[in-house]
Amino acid sequence: MALDSEISLAALNDLGAQFRGLNLNEPETWPAAPRILFAVLAAVLVLLLGWQFYWSGKLDELDRKHAEQESLKQAYQSKVAQVANLDALRKQKAEVEQRVALVERQLPNKTEMDALLADVNHAGVARGLQFELFKPQPAVLKPYFAEIPVNLKVTGRYHDVAQFNADVAALSRIVSMQGMQFTTGKDGGLTMEAVAMAYRALDPEEQAAQRKAEAAAAKTAAGAKK
Repeated sequence: MALDSEISLAALNDLGAQFRGLNLNEPETWPAAPRILFAVLAAVLVLLLGWQFYWSGKLDELDRKHAEQESLKQAYQSKVAQVANLDALRKQKAEVEQRVALVERQLPNKTEMDALLADVNHAGVARGLQFELFKPQPAVLKPYFAEIPVNLKVTGRYHDVAQFNADVAALSRIVSMQGMQFTTGKDGGLTMEAVAMAYRALDPEEQAAQRKAEAAAAKTAAGAKK
């Protein structure tokens, strides 16, 4: 054991002697141990600098590319699903267009509104109702149509008032009764107060004004976001 300790101590002394008196300007004259240690340290330094200034950025870019790939894959799968349902979507679109066209045909234009209001009035008269109020209000413009509220108050028998509402609902044009209130008179008659909401299509000038207003609103909203 003493011999082994002496050999190890001698080896350490010899190794330490190789690091003494080194000339930093002439590394090619260094013994083997310093040259190996310096080479290892230089390699570690190069790896650290490479990681800090090159490889770490490349790994971040690789992660971004992977995320972009996943996003593109999901978008592709979504497009494939849409293409697979394209025929069904076209069929639904055609059905919606048919329903819209049907509703549009039920909307009178501005010149036909007088006839529609007259039909509402005639429906009440035909049922023997007495009109105490029939007052159309100014049109309220909506994005695709206009609403014309008509304040009305009619008096008659319960059955006739009910039939009047049914007749209005059965008109070829769209008219809805809103805010209905009923009171019973001393003679047993029934009084109904309501708003008959009629609808009409927008004329070209109104449509142009609506598009202009929508464009202005969109521009204002876009400016507010900035």
